[in-house]
Amino acid sequence: MPPRVEQDFEGRRQQIIDGALQVFSSKGFEKATNKDIAAAAGIGSPGLIYHYFKDKADLFRQVVEQRLPVLQLLIHNEEEMMSKPPKVVLTIFARAFLTVLDNPTSMAMMKLLFSEAIRHPAVAEMVNKIGPSRSISFLTRYLEKQMAAGIFKPMDSAAAARCFVGSFLAYMITREVFLQPDARQISLDTMVATAVDIFLQGMLVTAETQQYTATSKVSYTAHFQ
Repeated sequence: MPPRVEQDFEGRRQQIIDGALQVFSSKGFEKATNKDIAAAAGIGSPGLIYHYFKDKADLFRQVVEQRLPVLQLLIHNEEEMMSKPPKVVLTIFARAFLTVLDNPTSMAMMKLLFSEAIRHPAVAEMVNKIGPSRSISFLTRYLEKQMAAGIFKPMDSAAAARCFVGSFLAYMITREVFLQPDARQISLDTMVATAVDIFLQGMLVTAETQQYTATSKVSYTAHFQ
């Protein structure tokens, strides 16, 4: 495909993705129609969507992946992130996760997705494969690598990953759903820095924890001799 044609093709794809984001954020996945999406995207025919996407599910996946910064981060930088130090990785991940708060349309879509996922198991399964499962899998693998290197304390990596993500979900829900005034006064930078520092204080191996672990092993061995 010639460069100019490729540019036109990708430009139209992005135009449809933007239109679909508006429709999904206002109607949800189940109620969104190709006619709605075509109108929002400013294209003449709803059938034209299938020239760029396999079906509505494929379009939805593209919308979520391309308009949620944390997924763009993982799609393009996951392996590179695996080699960076903990504070850097956790901070970058947290900032990307919370950047959605700066985009009212993306935030509106996330709210609808949560409500639809509760009511429709098929939607929940689809959303999980696109976003939550990928994010938790990355964090779990990263934490396991840090534990194996002796940087983080040994513990359940999957549980630890959910503890980290949970702090940001709580921030988003109290700020955007329950509209708690104190939550809305906490800046994204403050939330990121605080959550990362608290998490690292609990996870990092220190001389004190190493001594405690060594003492525990000695006591355990002596008890059974």
